[in-house]
Amino acid sequence: MRARVYIDGFNLYYRALKGTTNKWLDIDALADAVMPDDADIDVINYYVARISGRIDPDAPARQNAYLRAIATLSRVSITYGNFQVSKKWAGLVQPPEFRPALMLPPGTTSDVAYVYKTEEKGSDVNLGAHLIRDAAMGRFDIAGVLTNDTDLCEPIRIVTEEFGLPVLLLTPSSKPATSL
Repeated sequence: MRARVYIDGFNLYYRALKGTTNKWLDIDALADAVMPDDADIDVINYYVARISGRIDPDAPARQNAYLRAIATLSRVSITYGNFQVSKKWAGLVQPPEFRPALMLPPGTTSDVAYVYKTEEKGSDVNLGAHLIRDAAMGRFDIAGVLTNDTDLCEPIRIVTEEFGLPVLLLTPSSKPATSL
């Protein structure tokens, strides 16, 4: 059975790897382990954006080392989105217990802060577009999609309902999004 695997790199990292000692996941071996035994995987598509070093200056070098390593795997194809860092006002879940001098009247707290907002853009769109394109072009009999991003519900629905092809959800979360 012809198979392709589509991996949402940031979703995998933030849902399953961040905070663990396992940062060098062999996605080639992972794909083989989670897909059906009769699946012949020809491509493992990995979707990611190059991160910023604004918060952690060493992070881009660590990410680049990992991306260089998985790029050596013969079945892996990396598609890049964009990583944006911007400054925005954001509401606080819990206002601080202090009152900055001369900024707020006594007895009040701020419920907003000016923060750096980091966002990965385009990777989920690229994954969804490639999943639908490959289904339309007959490039697989079964697809595996590793994500917990509900933005991919519609592309997965199109492939399963309109093209009639099975999509195996490989969620990196112990509590997958119910809409997926």
